[in-house]
Amino acid sequence: MQIIQEPIHYQNPQLCMKVWKFTHTGDEHEGPVHWHYHKEVEFILVVEGVHEMHTPTHSYRLNQGDVVVIGSSQLHRGLTPVGQDVAYIVLHIDLEPYFDPAMMHYTRHFMEVLNPLEDLNYIFRKFPHVQREVGAILHHIHEEVMQKKKGYEIAVSMHIKHLLLTLLRNDDLGLLLAHEYVDADVLRPVTAYIEAHLADKIDMSEVSRMAGMSYTYFSKYFKSKVGISFTDFVNRKRIAKAERMLAIGNKNVTDIAEAVGIENMAHFYELFKRFCSCTPREYKRKMRGV
Repeated sequence: MQIIQEPIHYQNPQLCMKVWKFTHTGDEHEGPVHWHYHKEVEFILVVEGVHEMHTPTHSYRLNQGDVVVIGSSQLHRGLTPVGQDVAYIVLHIDLEPYFDPAMMHYTRHFMEVLNPLEDLNYIFRKFPHVQREVGAILHHIHEEVMQKKKGYEIAVSMHIKHLLLTLLRNDDLGLLLAHEYVDADVLRPVTAYIEAHLADKIDMSEVSRMAGMSYTYFSKYFKSKVGISFTDFVNRKRIAKAERMLAIGNKNVTDIAEAVGIENMAHFYELFKRFCSCTPREYKRKMRGV
């Protein structure tokens, strides 16, 4: 079992995205397909044939016209069934730069704090017209980037915002929660610091100073803006990293717990089971069997 943090090379650094059309022929994809992940959110539209996508919790068999979304840093792998020809468009995108002042109110909707964006795939199955609309948007983005007509950057930005609006307005389960205004200049460096220091002790006093707030005010501010406590947020990030490390299969649980900054093994098992609904060993077995 191998897992890869896949680098995404943007076609235009200002757009923070890559969109490409892939074609696989016949049994070209026989053999093992590695789990991988990347910071960017991934949208896939099958243009022709059949394609499969797997995550630790779901398997998707995608036919022509089907769309699927994979969340940021989420483990996944694709597979073209033997004997099938398939063509599909893949969009990798860092959503953060698209939240300008007009959209800042909706930043937390897409931060994947409480629900991974993968959970929004129910929209495409429940509402075929939404799937067609998103598929058309992905086609337009691909066409604009490939043709690079004058002003294509503006067109792509408009299509990305159309995509986000479509998801937001058709989420009738309320997975994209409403919230207060988020000051990105405060939260972005805080969340970036957390991601970079998961192996270390993360002191909220230090982080609150970074945000220019008192300890007490920052604690209340963070929960009101993100929806969960600072400690819970850090623990969720630690366990998400542990999931990716477990999928590698060459480190023991103790080493992984230390690598994500949790020295107390009982606490690590408690958190892992709370967030993953299984033990680390069960998770590893499941990943090998998917």
